[in-house]
Amino acid sequence: MTVKHAFDLRIIEVPLERIRPSAPLLPQVLATPKFRTIVSSIRELGVIEPLAVYPVEGRPGEYDLLDGRLRLEALKELGRETAPCMVSLDDEGFSFNRHINRITVVQEHRMIRASLAQGASEERIATVLKMDVRRIRERIHLLDGVAPEAVSLLKDKQAIPKVFAALKKMKPMRQIEAAEMMVAANRFTASYAEMLLITTRPEALTAKAQPKKKTDISPEDIARMEAEMERLHQDCQAVEDGIGDTMLSLVVAKGFMNRLLRNENIRGHLRRHHEDLLASLVTTLDAIAADNRTPERE
Repeated sequence: MTVKHAFDLRIIEVPLERIRPSAPLLPQVLATPKFRTIVSSIRELGVIEPLAVYPVEGRPGEYDLLDGRLRLEALKELGRETAPCMVSLDDEGFSFNRHINRITVVQEHRMIRASLAQGASEERIATVLKMDVRRIRERIHLLDGVAPEAVSLLKDKQAIPKVFAALKKMKPMRQIEAAEMMVAANRFTASYAEMLLITTRPEALTAKAQPKKKTDISPEDIARMEAEMERLHQDCQAVEDGIGDTMLSLVVAKGFMNRLLRNENIRGHLRRHHEDLLASLVTTLDAIAADNRTPERE
């Protein structure tokens, strides 16, 4: 059995002027603290995560940008001439995460670990990211003791560090179950994670776990909460199953519209005469792609 790769395995350097972003950035985006942090990080540590690109049909050496819009602008601001890029083998593939608006704590953890592997010190990373060294150390060990399956479920979710602290008090199977409940309920808060911890049966907790006192929670209350969460999970699963056909139609339509927009005559006409419509269309296509649920749960 042969598995098709989503990307070329090589990282290539592409001149910045040969990379075509899908839409211009608003000026206010370049003034945000997030963008300034990215600029500072690239200046001090380099590009840790390559940009994702796809070859432009009929234009050898040119690429459409799939992921890395802010990194591209940061490289331009720093006066760099090229960017390290991964070349996608399928412009319609959803096997990689390219529509996350904010970096998640799991992604942050991996970037910090990658920086350490490249020789950067904890102090230097803290300075670049404008974070306390203690927070950097917490991020380094964020996933220690968390089941890989639970990490996979939460890797692109805006879960705060306290969520993973709660998961560490559970045994692996319960961690996975709790992560699935968070995804089903679309709730990734510390309070929700703490509620899952409190309702975890003693045999599913780690030896070092110190659960909060349950004197105010009766076994009947726990059973009722577990039943309610199970119903919620089933309802969410039913909704997911029901939107499959709709999402398939939207993805097919997205592919057709993307091909139209790669036609320079069509894109140029929209840019000159219907700029607002073009921006709205690009945003809609991005939303369709971001909402598409793959078997990998990217």
